[in-house]
Amino acid sequence: MTISMNELQRVKIIEAVLEGRLSGVRAADQLGLSERQVSRLRRRFEALGAAGLVSAKRGRPSNRQLPVDVRARVIAIIRERYADFGPTLAREKLHECHGILLAKERCGNGCTMPGSGCRARSVRRRCTSRATVARAYGELIQIDGSDHHWFEKRAPACTLLVFVDDATSRLMALHFTATESTFSYFEALSKYLDSHGKPVAFYSDKASVFYVKKRSETAGKGVTQFGRALYELNIETFCANSSQAKGRVERANGTLQDRLVKELRLRGISTREAANAYAPSFIVDFNRRFAKPPASDYNAHRPLRDDEDLRQILAYRVPRKVTNSLTVQYDRVMYLLEDTAVNRRLIHEYVEVVEYPDGVIEVQADRTVLPHTEYDRITKIDQGAEIDNKRLASALEVVRQVQAIRDDRRAAGSPSRTHIGEAVRAKKALVGLKKQRAIEVADLNQAVLDISAKEVRERGGGCAAPPPKHKQNTNRTKAKTTSKPDISI
Repeated sequence: MTISMNELQRVKIIEAVLEGRLSGVRAADQLGLSERQVSRLRRRFEALGAAGLVSAKRGRPSNRQLPVDVRARVIAIIRERYADFGPTLAREKLHECHGILLAKERCGNGCTMPGSGCRARSVRRRCTSRATVARAYGELIQIDGSDHHWFEKRAPACTLLVFVDDATSRLMALHFTATESTFSYFEALSKYLDSHGKPVAFYSDKASVFYVKKRSETAGKGVTQFGRALYELNIETFCANSSQAKGRVERANGTLQDRLVKELRLRGISTREAANAYAPSFIVDFNRRFAKPPASDYNAHRPLRDDEDLRQILAYRVPRKVTNSLTVQYDRVMYLLEDTAVNRRLIHEYVEVVEYPDGVIEVQADRTVLPHTEYDRITKIDQGAEIDNKRLASALEVVRQVQAIRDDRRAAGSPSRTHIGEAVRAKKALVGLKKQRAIEVADLNQAVLDISAKEVRERGGGCAAPPPKHKQNTNRTKAKTTSKPDISI
């Protein structure tokens, strides 16, 4: 027979009552029982001894224990589909998908039974947070991007843009994208404005999309493209100095990295497009479970005005100065404006090069599109079909070899390319490549010598050693030469 410490304490007190050293009232007070219960314990002790004070339920199954078949079914379901689910989420799925309704505490105990695979999480100490800043729905929206393996091993990692209302903790918008860029936030913002309207303010971190760290690097007023768009929409923006300051969206990211990942797995979603299509229904279910009522019933959202064109506002706008030859340059492309009297008045004036998320680029003056012709400075020459003229074919071969050493990468911060996930170009030049303006006559001569040696080897003229390559001079002032390239082969 085993006896617990509490039961051993009861034995000592009941013995004192039987010996007359303690009254029944004092014994009831010390044990936290009624006097009638103390009398029952005394009779059981007189009849059975210390064993009479041991709980009769010990060693017997609980009256509220799950039936064996139900317990086995729960374990099998959890092991098959919800092995890494937390107790609360597993309980919800058992109820919604399998019709098994269990109490939260019972599910926590049942999920941790041997062989189920579902483990309970440690209880974190709840700390008292600051009072809610926003009192009304739509008064302050916290935004953030969460880079995570949302599709686990089924697809590469991507970024989820999250919009959370500060007053209610409601999810306002979710948008899966390749990377956290200006155009990605423009797309998410467009969805938000179409669904809810304009909030009073957005609250973000100091990422480069929202905050200019070095004001001198930005032409004009030192604001980002996202900040400029919000200014045109009459929406305020604030930047937090720490992640704890925007705790609503940070906690939402943690919840989404647990629940949303598992929901995507259960539905077999492995692409950003399918995940964005599923996001609205997930938001409805999430808000039903976790949203809180606001302190005020007032809705602070405002509708869009008729004159607010989101395609024009949510675009990348860069100022460029018109030259004497009616040209502007953007992303290594030259735009030649039509020679008209109206356009000539724009010489030495600033116009805007507007880039849209779909890659379309326009030149505008006062929101009016200017007709133009594009000249791509890094367009390559295609040799095309066979050419009978051997001299022309050799010249094109020289051009192709020179193009192979030319750095044809576009600008580092082109928004339409970073939006689709292309890597940002590093400012440092790649090994073996040169910018167009750095290609010299010596590079042309070297290409001619390489091609000549190659043709000699192909004609069977012996194993000709490759010609020595010229030493590249990094000093531009010393690299100038008056020699002409020899392209005769």
